[in-house]
Amino acid sequence: MTDQVMAAIDGSHFSTGVCDYAAWASLAMAAPLTFLHVVDNHPQVAEANLTGNIGLGSREHLLEELTSLDEQRARLAQEHGRVTLEAAKARAVEDGVTEPSSRQRNGELVETLTELENDIRLLVIGKRGEAAHQAPEHLGSNLERVVRSLHRPILMVPDEFRAPKRVMIAFDGSKTTRKGVEMIAQSPLFKGIDCHVVMVGAEVADVRSQLDWALKTLSDAGFEAHGEIRAGEVEASLRGYAEEHDIDMLVMGAYGHSRVRHLLVGSTTTTMLRRASLPVLLLR
Repeated sequence: MTDQVMAAIDGSHFSTGVCDYAAWASLAMAAPLTFLHVVDNHPQVAEANLTGNIGLGSREHLLEELTSLDEQRARLAQEHGRVTLEAAKARAVEDGVTEPSSRQRNGELVETLTELENDIRLLVIGKRGEAAHQAPEHLGSNLERVVRSLHRPILMVPDEFRAPKRVMIAFDGSKTTRKGVEMIAQSPLFKGIDCHVVMVGAEVADVRSQLDWALKTLSDAGFEAHGEIRAGEVEASLRGYAEEHDIDMLVMGAYGHSRVRHLLVGSTTTTMLRRASLPVLLLR
């Protein structure tokens, strides 16, 4: 099934938000919805850890027990995944989605999503997974790897759903963010939603003309468009604007070299994503 909204879920408390945002996107885009659960069956204990001063027979017995435990863990993980998928589908039906589907795969999440990439129109994923650290500003390592590996729009969501009414585009005039403006203008996902375009930099003619282009593109598509150029530090400026205008969703490019897009360059996860309490749509 191609051109679908795919929602990656696990046992984390973010799964509820993933379900609801995925259902919202599926309905808005009139696209089929598929829930994905990936079971990582990698053994928990390596054989090398058992080579101490125990006898050969004891060591073989322990390995047999550990193998049995791994098999039990794998079965439990698969059953837990099946229950989670059924609950997600039921919730999506309550949200109004007709016949959501599900897939369960063995392996690693990033590799699985890469294999399924051609089927994905939009990926919805939580800020952190089941095994991630629970500190509010911690970002799951899986999410960071997914963003770097997948060439599809990725919607990172919080744990609670809030129907988007105002979306903010972090715009810098680059190819990626211009494509993002055009995507929003054309996509049914944002119909009826106010669009705010924010640039961070100096109020000069070139920057103003880029902002005017974005606003005109959105206005011509029927959107109520608002725009502003702000001076200052990028993350603080964007966060401040979002708070002042009660923004429900942030749209930004995932990679690049300009003042806005450099936020996601390099090995360090950006402050913008780590602090985000809003859903963030990342574009490649």
